[in-house]
Amino acid sequence: MIVISSSVCSPASALVALQQLPQDQVLSEAEFTQQLAAALPTLGSQVRRRVLEAAAIAAYQAQSDFPLVELLLCDDADQFKRLTGELALCWIHDARHYKKLTPVVPHHRKLLDDFTGHYWDLYHDLLAYRPVPTPNDATRLSQRFDDLFATTTGYADLDARIVKTRAKKDALLMVLNHPELPLHNNPAELAAHRRVRKRDVSFGPRTEDGKNAWDTFMTLADTAKKLGVSFYHYVYDRVSQANQLPKLADLITERAKQLGLGASWGTT
Repeated sequence: MIVISSSVCSPASALVALQQLPQDQVLSEAEFTQQLAAALPTLGSQVRRRVLEAAAIAAYQAQSDFPLVELLLCDDADQFKRLTGELALCWIHDARHYKKLTPVVPHHRKLLDDFTGHYWDLYHDLLAYRPVPTPNDATRLSQRFDDLFATTTGYADLDARIVKTRAKKDALLMVLNHPELPLHNNPAELAAHRRVRKRDVSFGPRTEDGKNAWDTFMTLADTAKKLGVSFYHYVYDRVSQANQLPKLADLITERAKQLGLGASWGTT
């Protein structure tokens, strides 16, 4: 194990130190954090967080207790990358970048309005594709994406944004390969916001057990609601040990079959 004694830890020295940590060995978060602190005591907080995130992803990919998620629909945050085999991006999140543009020149405002009109036309055509996907339509929509995001308007900020969206083509058009996917993750975003609002109102849990209790019961409540199950009756059924209501996991599996989720991976 290497201890870096200088006040500034260079990327090269950090990589060398990380390579000296135990390889192919299962460590708890506390054990890994302790060894990381010993090997790289001067590592900055942001870089340390990235290392911990990378270690968590590696541990998730290496474990065999739970099946790996094959595809994740999310925004473009870095922490989601490499978490799953495939990544689909939310169109609503991408569109927000265009809403942030604030052109002053009237001509630029018209260019932005015209482009976003075409943007949402393509979005709605992708929505129409999902129920009745065909190879010809997939090819046509892919070409429409190429044509739209090859646009050069002369409005520099808009053109720069168009280039960034074009680079995300595969993730934004994942629906062409997996038409059962939604085009946005707003329901998940709203569910996360409820957790944040509860934290803000009550100033957060005080202990690790409290945090786990929050997460467990808010997850159960949200899952039951989405499945049309009374959360009160579900909790009463489990606390009373009547166990007459089906498991939420079984209901999720059944609902996924009804919605055709996973169909493009060859399952029913």
